[in-house]
Amino acid sequence: GEEGGVRLWHLVKANEESELPNHRKGSVRERGGERAKAIPEIYLTRLLSMKGTLQKFVDDLFTAILSTSRPVPLAVKYFFDLLDEQALQHSITDPETIHIWKTNSLPLRFWINILKNPQFIFDVQTSDHVDAVLSVIAQTFMDSCTIADHKLGRDSPINKLLYARDIPRYKKMVERYYADIQHTVSASDQEMNSSLAEISRNYTAEVNCVVALHDLYKNNNKKHAHIITALEEDSTAQKMQLSYRLQQIAAAVENKVTDL
Repeated sequence: GEEGGVRLWHLVKANEESELPNHRKGSVRERGGERAKAIPEIYLTRLLSMKGTLQKFVDDLFTAILSTSRPVPLAVKYFFDLLDEQALQHSITDPETIHIWKTNSLPLRFWINILKNPQFIFDVQTSDHVDAVLSVIAQTFMDSCTIADHKLGRDSPINKLLYARDIPRYKKMVERYYADIQHTVSASDQEMNSSLAEISRNYTAEVNCVVALHDLYKNNNKKHAHIITALEEDSTAQKMQLSYRLQQIAAAVENKVTDL
């Protein structure tokens, strides 16, 4: 590299003025900011070059996230089947609606957080430049999960233009991912309960169950009456006595909180 043996690369245009020493910023402004003005064509060439370097890594990442070559987590299959059942039950036939449900519940709620914040699962610290790159990749992933076409023009952000040609390919990957999950063997309630019980056993010592349960209860408590009514009217919930069990849990939580 250059100074200090390190050279920073990025997928967004750097602010040249911010890198200048304080005593030079004033002179740049006095000259009308000529040094700070960048020729878009030059930066676009650099960005395209950098995108080409990262392309395989981005493709591998999206493939890993959107692959069903290995069995998907049981919870994902169970929840996606639940969404399909709800659509059928309420006569929702618009495929875009169901696609949006699944997108909002997994890619945009879970994977986007991981893409933008790798420190959540890895022992790493991200610099401002790396954070900017991850934001571009995360935005590309978000655009790939939508069905609607994004109309791009000359005034569109450069980071969106960078992956404009790749997004249709990524969109097909998302659609295939949802379709593959839908065609796998359904998970029964028994299998799901067994899986959750196993997870609970594996992490009993690492999670404060009372605190976690209380947080869930606070969210439930806001619409407790509506949830109880819905459970009492649902035939599947009636068989599993979910309304009664939820009220038991609520009473247990209240007792725990009182004891604390």
